Amino acid sequence: MWVAQTEGAKLWLSILSEIRQRGVQDILVICADGLKGLPDAAEASFPAAVFQTCVVHMVRSSVRFVPWKDRKEVCGDLRAVYSSADNDAALAEMTTFDAKWGKRYPMVTKSWRDRWAEWTPFLAFPPELRKAIYTTNAIEALNRQIRKVIKTKGAFPTDDAAMKLIYLAVRNAQKTWGSRTRDWTAALLQFAIVFGDRVPK
Repeated sequence: MWVAQTEGAKLWLSILSEIRQRGVQDILVICADGLKGLPDAAEASFPAAVFQTCVVHMVRSSVRFVPWKDRKEVCGDLRAVYSSADNDAALAEMTTFDAKWGKRYPMVTKSWRDRWAEWTPFLAFPPELRKAIYTTNAIEALNRQIRKVIKTKGAFPTDDAAMKLIYLAVRNAQKTWGSRTRDWTAALLQFAIVFGDRVPK
């Protein structure tokens, strides 16, 4: 765990460099939700890693200005885009989405088109693998558990005191960690097929 006042490429580069120094030689996929500076730091530290923007965060951020009455339908039509068979099919679905919603909600289409290269890498993978890498929901669930523990404490006298409490929250969360990723065995098999020798035996 790391403590920092600000987030940026310099912080992420130092974290990834430390991870390398600890013996990690390769990262297959990094899924994140728009963390400032992380894509550049990942490219510098682990250039072979696939960088995937969390699709769930893309949906949430793009529909935040869509009125509740249309939100369910807009989200359903976005699902057709991000669950497409490949990049070309996703482009076709985006065109269909834009024809239906573009005039009413142009910011939705714009946000997906502007960040196309950030969220589409997972479309190159089989469905079993997509489920494992398209969202940061598992880590978000862990973050919720950590926030629940630390928000009741108010201020901490030192960073070390906060780190100890966070460590205990993470240790308790490990009991349910295995249930966070569905079909992990199938995903692991697909990782081995797609990434070959890069997957440890």
